[in-house]
Amino acid sequence: MSIASGLHGRYLTRRLVQLYLGLTLYGVSSALLVRSGLGLEPWGVLHQGLAEKTGLTIGVVSIIVGAMVLLLWIPIRQRPGLGTVSNVFAIGLAMDGTLALVPDVHGLTGRVPLLALGIVLNGVATGLYIAARFGPGPRDGLMTGLHRLTGRSIRLVRTAIEVAVVATGFVLGGSVGVGTVLYALAIGPLAQFFLRRFAVPEPAAVHPEAAPEPRPVRHEVAPEPRPIRHEVAPEPGSVLPEVATETPGQAILRP
Repeated sequence: MSIASGLHGRYLTRRLVQLYLGLTLYGVSSALLVRSGLGLEPWGVLHQGLAEKTGLTIGVVSIIVGAMVLLLWIPIRQRPGLGTVSNVFAIGLAMDGTLALVPDVHGLTGRVPLLALGIVLNGVATGLYIAARFGPGPRDGLMTGLHRLTGRSIRLVRTAIEVAVVATGFVLGGSVGVGTVLYALAIGPLAQFFLRRFAVPEPAAVHPEAAPEPRPVRHEVAPEPRPIRHEVAPEPGSVLPEVATETPGQAILRP
């Protein structure tokens, strides 16, 4: 899949709206998890830990990490799509924008609803941008690429990546908590549910057996030519026989 692939079709406008709305909401949901203070999604733990050590914003760190993960696609021969490149920048920008608008929340009465909203919104966002069919995000592409390269199951590869990411982020100072566990348990069913809701119809494939049969060619049979009656012209000086013009009654009375 190239970056420009998929930029055609009947539902292009809808797909583009889904893509960028989904990526924006993903960044918003990640920021809400940060503000809840009850634990982040696995990659969010790493981003927060790196932000603590570097002094950069978590959104900028997300962009840098996404770009570095995208470079890992080269040796495993993965091809990015429009959604892949957009994922790198859109989520980080949306995170920083949301964190600038949403203040810190204190007390479980505010943090728990914020955590629940962040997890559900993340599921909505995942369903939106994946259903747009513009290519996987850098982190998902790394997972599928390693699955193809190593022959290991998707579940094993994903688990190994996320355990390594969470452990590294936690050592660096990222937030791991009940929210991390709830996210891991809920994101699969939520993403599957919303993926079905936002699915864009695939282009109809034309099957040879479904093609209409050609109409039979009707061959018109030309009518047989009428025989040409050749009149024999009388020879000069000859006398034509007389044609009887009498009626049947006259023929009977004739002596």
